[in-house]
Amino acid sequence: MVNPGGSSQPPPVGTGSLSWKRCAGCGGKIADRFLLYTMDSYWHSRCLKCSCCQAQLGEIGTSCYTKSGMILCRNDYIRLFGNSGACSACGQSIPASELVMRAQGNVYHLKCFTCSTCRNRLVPGDRFHYINGTLFCEHDRPTPLLNGHLTSLQTNPLLPDQKVGLPPFSQLPRSLCTTGGSLMVEGALEVSFLSIKMGRSLMTT
Repeated sequence: MVNPGGSSQPPPVGTGSLSWKRCAGCGGKIADRFLLYTMDSYWHSRCLKCSCCQAQLGEIGTSCYTKSGMILCRNDYIRLFGNSGACSACGQSIPASELVMRAQGNVYHLKCFTCSTCRNRLVPGDRFHYINGTLFCEHDRPTPLLNGHLTSLQTNPLLPDQKVGLPPFSQLPRSLCTTGGSLMVEGALEVSFLSIKMGRSLMTT
């Protein structure tokens, strides 16, 4: 679930030796000219990084996503959870511990990842076709597809080297991918949206 947040302003940063702020990332004092504020904490610009791609979040935008100690940039959030963070079939949020199925950037509950014709669940290893946002099993693929008059949109299978590595502290199930690359299962996180505030560090020594 994506929840807007971060609308509160950071507490004022005063001057004097008693007003040093500690970085939530490294624990060190922030003596830099600029600092970041998000998740009710101050950060060095270099310490607020995406857990997946290691991008410095203050340099690539004004928002981040976080849950269970993971901090994600927008691109990695979309790659892991789709555009909405909810199941593309039923629209419900996906709990933090639940596995998901993915197709063409959309994310599904395992129980919702079904053929639109026969309603059978598609599981890792099954071949399927994704046409205009609709899933079809191999058996129920549309007749025009069988005759070669329609092209399936599921032409870019996820390969093992395209999986996103999760940080070691994460206790999510390991991503699974079939040899043919037809389906992929990933651990899902419930993610909160947060804004990043940049401020000046007005410290004196």
